[in-house]
Order: sequence, then structure tokens, then C-alpha cells
Amino acid sequence: MAVSVSPVGGVDYPTTYQQLLKWFPDNQACLDYLAKLRWPQGFVCPACGGLEFWRTGTGLWMCRDCQRRTSVTAGTIFHRTRTPLSTWFAAIWFLTSQKNGVSALGLQRVLGFGSYETAWAWLHKLRRAMVRPERDKLSGVVELDETMIGGVAQGAGGGYGDKAAVMIAVERNEIRRLGRVRMAVALRPGTSELVEWATQVIEPGSTIRTDGARTLRQLAQLGYTHEYTTGYNAVDKASVLPGVHRVASLLKRWIIGTLHYRVEEHQLPYYLDEYTFRFNRRNAKSRGLLFYRLLEQAVETDPHPLRELIGPGESPIPDFT
Repeated sequence: MAVSVSPVGGVDYPTTYQQLLKWFPDNQACLDYLAKLRWPQGFVCPACGGLEFWRTGTGLWMCRDCQRRTSVTAGTIFHRTRTPLSTWFAAIWFLTSQKNGVSALGLQRVLGFGSYETAWAWLHKLRRAMVRPERDKLSGVVELDETMIGGVAQGAGGGYGDKAAVMIAVERNEIRRLGRVRMAVALRPGTSELVEWATQVIEPGSTIRTDGARTLRQLAQLGYTHEYTTGYNAVDKASVLPGVHRVASLLKRWIIGTLHYRVEEHQLPYYLDEYTFRFNRRNAKSRGLLFYRLLEQAVETDPHPLRELIGPGESPIPDFT
């Protein structure tokens, strides 16, 4: 199972659940696999950067230079876990192998957890690992807009109520199919924050398509080709930013169908990360590749204990997602 730049199904990662069980029958098999993902070029001491080591009788790596002992799970989302890693691997498999993911309640049932809190915390830990900070920016032709998520708008005044504004950027390729997507929560809708965010996620020189909002017209002075269409003047309103509208519709459907509406606002960015992770890998030939990529990022992600996962004044079991 050598780790490669372009991982191969059946060689670098399992392609079926039966293969998963065969590859990882015990904790040691899981530890060996994680070691190859965390140190693909060989062991590197997290304290001094030393490359020479020996294995202790308890299975730890000891640096020959500084004598630091470390575990392959130290400082990762698996840090100090008391649950067998094979159970973690099964949870990651169920999360990534299902087209729409899994809710915490569903994960609790399939893995037989004694508490809902455990399943909820595991999923939120894994969501923290779903986005690489150094990921490439979008490029080419990119649609840019906002959508409103959740909440209830009181009255008929057209206000947003307690809905959250979500910024969406999606690539459109030559044959008008959707490419990669980026999402983020905005503090308020209809502000220049959308422009600032666009410069963070879209490569300069790209063509950005938006609606007719005047705030967005400054994109042309920021190194982009800006094309805009005023929605209320369009002959076919559905043709204005169809990519963004499609992604927004699928996102809302996922929140309703898998998460059952229950998404706390301060957790919304991490749910968007999960949706982005899944959407950008929707064409993977094997769902096992998603399993591999998430594990690859999990060993580079901080532990995030439960106290960091729950919001101020929030119950440890805030919802059923």
C-alpha cells in the first residue's frame, strides 16, 4: 500500500467495505496505514525535525536526536482516542462512501455508539479535516453569488430574518458543466465582503460572472474579467448564474434530507466544508478515494476536543445532525 501522488484503488486505499475489513483487522494495521499517510517520505520528528528513529516496545516512534517519543496519532484528530482505530476507519468509510453522507444519529446507530454525543463529536472533528488550507484557487470561468440558508423570515417585508448568507463560487468548464466549488458564510448579505472573499478563492485573470449588483463591479479593477447580467432584465431569469443556483439548491436539499434542517449557525462553516469536500469529489470513480483523502487530511488536523466543538452556552448535544 505505497502512498503515491495519484493513489490507486486496491493499492493505496480499499475500494469496498469488505476490502476495508480485510486491510484493517486490528489497531496495528490502522496505525501502520496512518504512519504512511502522515510520513509518506519517512518519519519526521514533530519536535526537532529529526529523521532517525527507533520503535519502542509500546509501538511509539523515538527520535534518535532529541529522544522525543511520539505516536502517529499524536496531535491529530485521533489524539488520545480510546476507541479502536478500526472503528474510526469504519466511521470515515460510512461518511465518505454514502453520496449524501451520514447524520450523527445514523452514525450512532450503524456503529452502535452508546451516546449520540460521541457520533456528533466524531463527525465535527472529521469536518475540520475536510478542507486543505493550501488548496488551489478556482480559475477559468467562475460564477459568484450569495444564497440564504435556514432561519425564518418574519412578515412579508422581504427581509432576511435570521437566515445566514452563504457566499458561493463555482467553476464552469468549456462544456458548461460545473467544476469545483467554494463556499463561506458572510457576516451580512449584499456587502463588499463577497468581493474580498472572491479575491481569496479565485485566481486573478479568471472571468467572474455575477448578477448586476453594483458592489461587484469593482472586480474589474482587481485583475478579473467581470461579466454581469441584471436578473430582472434577463429574458430567462433561470439562465442567470445557473451554476450557483444549482449548487445552492443541492446544498439546501442536503441540509433538509441528511441534516434534517438542524444546523447551528456557528457550525455552518464546517457543514459547508463537508458539502464542498463531497461535491468536489463527486466524479471520483471509487468512493474509497474520498476515504483516503479524508484520512490523509485527518493526520494533518489538530485534535479539536469537544469543548472546542460546541458553541458558547451550547448543550454538548445541540441537535440531531
